[in-house]
Amino acid sequence: MKTRDFLHKVFRWELGRQKSGYDKMLLLTGTFAIPFDVYILRFPTDSEILEHVDTVDNGRHYRLNIIIKKARLGGVFYCSDPIFETNRIKLFRPDIATHRVSKIEKGVRYVFSVGWIRQ
Repeated sequence: MKTRDFLHKVFRWELGRQKSGYDKMLLLTGTFAIPFDVYILRFPTDSEILEHVDTVDNGRHYRLNIIIKKARLGGVFYCSDPIFETNRIKLFRPDIATHRVSKIEKGVRYVFSVGWIRQ
């Protein structure tokens, strides 16, 4: 990502990729030895992410999600084949494992999300 594009996106809320009501805020991105991105995700009431897979052009995509704040009701993360999973930590391959977040019925859910692609 060019510096100008990064400065227009960093620390600003924008609509999430799935167009399902969640927002994302870019904190950091880079294409050093391993391309990566770091986001805060915000899931307001009535948002959800339907089951999907995130395709990549080449390499293996990994994502580590740490739940900062759970919704009061709903907002459960489901993954068909997690690498590691606890109540608040989710490590998975979004390029091969179907995943989703159930509808937020009450409250707001916040997630710290780090993704990277290994060649």
